[in-house]
Amino acid sequence: MKKGKEKSGDRADGDVPTASIPSAGTNSIKSMERKKERKTVDKLRRHGASDADAQENPIMNLDSKVNETRGQMVASSGNALPAFHIDVFKDLASADASLREAAVERLVAELQEVHRAYEGNKELFESGLKLEAEKDDGLKDCAPSVRYAIRRLVRGTSSSRECARQGFALGLTLLICTISSIKVDSLLKLIVETLEVSASMKGEEVRDCLLGRLFSYGALARSGRLNGLCVSDPNTPVIKEFVSVLLTLSTKKSYLPEPAVTVILELAEKMQVEHVLNHILEAPGLSEWFNDAVGAGNPDALLLALKVREKVSVDSLNIGNILPYPFSPTRFFSSDHLTLLTQCWKNSTSCQPRVHSVWPVMVNMILPVMISQAEDVVSASNSLKKNRRNRKSSLPDEEIEKNVQNFCEVIIEGALLTSSHDRKHLALDVLLLLLPRLPASLVPVVLSYKLVQGLMDILSTKDSWLFKVAHHFIKGLSDWVGDDDVRRVAVIVALQKHSNGKFDFITKTKTVKALLADFKTESGCMLFIQNLMNLFVDEGNASDEPSDQSQTTDDNSEMGSLEDKDSGVMGISDSLKSWIVESMPSILKSLKLEPEEKFRVQKEILKFLAVQGLFSASLGSEVTSFELHEKFRWPKAATSSAICKMCIEQMQSLLASVQKMDVSPVLLQSSEFSDLGSFFMQFLSTLRSIPSVSLFRVLSDEDEEAYQKLQTMEASLYKQERRGGPEDFMYKYHALRYLLIQLLLQLLLHPAEFTEPVSEIIICCKKAFVLSDVLESGEDVSDSDVLWMDVLVDTLVSLLPQSSAPIRSAVEEVFRCFSYNVTHDGLLQMLRIIKRDLKPARHREADSDDEDDDDLLDIEEDEDDDTDEAQTVETGESEEQTDDSEAVVEVDKESPEESDESDDGMDDDAMFKMDTYLAQIFKEKKNQAGGETAQSQLVLFKLRVLSLLEIYLQTNPGRPHVLTIYSYLARAFVNPQTTEISEQLGQRIWGILNKKIVKSKEYPKGADVDNVLLVTLLERNLKLASRPFKKKKSSAADQSKKKQSAAWKRHKMLGSLAQDSTFWILKVIDASNFSEDERHSVFHAVKNLLTGYFCSKKCPIKSGFVREIFRRRRGLRTIFLSSL
Repeated sequence: MKKGKEKSGDRADGDVPTASIPSAGTNSIKSMERKKERKTVDKLRRHGASDADAQENPIMNLDSKVNETRGQMVASSGNALPAFHIDVFKDLASADASLREAAVERLVAELQEVHRAYEGNKELFESGLKLEAEKDDGLKDCAPSVRYAIRRLVRGTSSSRECARQGFALGLTLLICTISSIKVDSLLKLIVETLEVSASMKGEEVRDCLLGRLFSYGALARSGRLNGLCVSDPNTPVIKEFVSVLLTLSTKKSYLPEPAVTVILELAEKMQVEHVLNHILEAPGLSEWFNDAVGAGNPDALLLALKVREKVSVDSLNIGNILPYPFSPTRFFSSDHLTLLTQCWKNSTSCQPRVHSVWPVMVNMILPVMISQAEDVVSASNSLKKNRRNRKSSLPDEEIEKNVQNFCEVIIEGALLTSSHDRKHLALDVLLLLLPRLPASLVPVVLSYKLVQGLMDILSTKDSWLFKVAHHFIKGLSDWVGDDDVRRVAVIVALQKHSNGKFDFITKTKTVKALLADFKTESGCMLFIQNLMNLFVDEGNASDEPSDQSQTTDDNSEMGSLEDKDSGVMGISDSLKSWIVESMPSILKSLKLEPEEKFRVQKEILKFLAVQGLFSASLGSEVTSFELHEKFRWPKAATSSAICKMCIEQMQSLLASVQKMDVSPVLLQSSEFSDLGSFFMQFLSTLRSIPSVSLFRVLSDEDEEAYQKLQTMEASLYKQERRGGPEDFMYKYHALRYLLIQLLLQLLLHPAEFTEPVSEIIICCKKAFVLSDVLESGEDVSDSDVLWMDVLVDTLVSLLPQSSAPIRSAVEEVFRCFSYNVTHDGLLQMLRIIKRDLKPARHREADSDDEDDDDLLDIEEDEDDDTDEAQTVETGESEEQTDDSEAVVEVDKESPEESDESDDGMDDDAMFKMDTYLAQIFKEKKNQAGGETAQSQLVLFKLRVLSLLEIYLQTNPGRPHVLTIYSYLARAFVNPQTTEISEQLGQRIWGILNKKIVKSKEYPKGADVDNVLLVTLLERNLKLASRPFKKKKSSAADQSKKKQSAAWKRHKMLGSLAQDSTFWILKVIDASNFSEDERHSVFHAVKNLLTGYFCSKKCPIKSGFVREIFRRRRGLRTIFLSSL
């Protein structure tokens, strides 16, 4: 025994022979000793836990004791056999797949070696040490270690520890596949006996045993032994028994049918067709199982039937009525058969959140894998033509479309969407499975009305149970679209069509907006435009419409029959139409294309808007223009006036955005330059010449005359623009052209309102031609040639009130081009608008400093003051209730004779149109209670005039007129009513004064600068800067704090403006030619400031302000030092 222990110590732990017996020449170990050792091993195993379910340490302790005992026996025998390390079982349950696979390979390799040795000398193994007692399990042809390993592997499949089921099942699969001595029928009995569910088991124990049997059967099916039996013995009953056992197992629990069917299908995949027909389909109980499937709603039976039918491609009566007989995809996807299987679809939710295996099979049947004919050609998103594809199936496109339609209508909409939340969830998951194979042409079928409405219902409430599910579906849909414009267009149209253009609004998402922003190609935009046009005219209903074949150049062209537009045909809603009209131009915002490509897209959009917004067909709903080589269509139901108005507004916006593009003079006169405005006018003229096409509204004689004048003048300007000439005149012609186009559209939009402005703009355009010729000839400009600029400014300003943004944009562009030619009178006309006020003067408190603030900067021309008085009369208010401006005028009026001379005899009717508009606002204020509408209109008018003034300051920063603009704006800002009426107006004036004037790099220079005005401005600003803050009295404490805070904030702003203005004025003074007397006035103004600074304790001026004045203006410092 001592010798045996030494040998055992030399061997590695657990490395023991599978069995050992004494050699022929050794009789030292007697039979009683061998029995004693065997009893010890059996005792250890009886007291140990189950090999698979016991904890790791007990197993290792048990295995080590067994190995130790057997090592002693081997050592004593002195005869070594192939080793089997039973500690390899512990790695089979590892969560690491690589460890499990390595353990299985080691396990099978060692057992193979042991089994080969066993087959060579069975008697030697039978008389040796055994791991467990002999059992009648039908595995007598296997080595004892193999029998032990099989039982342990089967028991291990029932363990829930980590990945024990996967590891032990894999080991069992490879062991059965490798060692052919393992009988399949014996293994089936062993599985049942080992993992039998007893009455005493409950809960997890039952589940573990059932899952263990399932994994064991799966291991047997994957081993390939059953397929070999079919080949060697076609009449073997084992296959039928195996299928029958699995069917019986599937009835135990609800989670077992699908995996049990999966095991059967794995077996069938490896078998020949005749073996499937003769063994699997002939299994006991299978036919009854299929027959009961329809009534019970068994999706697993349907899965098995479909996969087996796909395998054998032969109809079998054993499958029952779960599949149509004879079978074909068209028959299967018929509405009647799909309705028959309704309960199967509903019951397939039992495995959620996982999707049942029957659905991928259905998707594969309904949409076979498609292979493009040209794999390396441009994708479908880059072509308007439909890509034709080859399919593996022989089904034509029409049948596939019909099958998909039935699938969606019967299953998705009929069975799932109208049922429980779980089934709605399933419907969306199934559609996500369908998307990767879905052609873009079938998107309207899948994204049906019911589906889109369901998505909107779910997404409109974030607290809903299905919100995340629907959001996930939308994300999957967007991901599926990707960069494919064909898919993008189909999805956008489907979502908006079934939501009346309100999908994003209702769902509170940005789904459609994000899809619209991703157009990057011309072909994608064109496809989108074409689809929206078809949707707008409701092409599906209009296909049978007789068309009117009209010719633009021949009045005797063939005419179609008269169609009654009120025949009861209901088109799409105005809500959807409005979305179409708004969305079509919106794709241009983020679109980056070459100029030629972008122009083609803009042209298509403009044509659609013009046709649908400006015209209607008197005969039928289709008109063909042979001159343009195009067919134009209209909805059967007449387009509402609101939609026509929206189309015109979108045309105006489109033309305005085009006008803002930077265009060089060289490009303007280039023959290759594509001008959208010119194209629009030509297109408009061509459509009006078609006999059966008319404007959507009848124009009056005055409007018709104005319309014709606009067309003629635009054509003349276009010729002048292309002819070339000075750069500034080319820009002027271009800006005037687009203003005329905008006025033409505005004339159609608001008839009888723009006739007079159109006439005056036409006159100004003619004067522009004359001025151009005069300048080119080198002659002097006469006064009459300059006066028309006042008329132009007056007309431009008169277009600002109540006009759309595109009109204002066109007005601003014209004003920008002509800003250098604006006269002093023209500026005064605009500045008087800023000064106007609707509110009457209030009786201020005696201690109020508002009047003083206003008085400090009352430096306007006296001629303007009389005009203010005339305008005040129009308000109808009492003369005693004069506003602040008039109170200041009464005090500071210095030259009444000049004022009377300039405005003598003028009333409101004789003023320019901007003053007429103001008079109209005043009259509205008199007739309205409260006058809030008139006040808001005036504020809006002032803001728009400020935009023109800002343009003037940008283009003319160093002209003397800047001082006039500053004086008016400064007074308007100091006027307390400005901020009381509109804080936005006050902030806008503040911004212009600071950024465009006071802190601008350019400033007025030269001999034309009004020195007297400069000195006056300096005195007033120094006085304003040195004014102390006065607290106002108030009865209510809280109200007092609020008012004091606002007053203090305003005082700081005024002080800041006064100080910055002082620095700016001094800079202008230094650049001007001042006489000695004028410089002495400047000296006295600064001296008064210093006197107040040193003598008054209440003076708010900081020392830094005084130091900064002398630092910047050293000339003042010299004068002061010399005067001391």
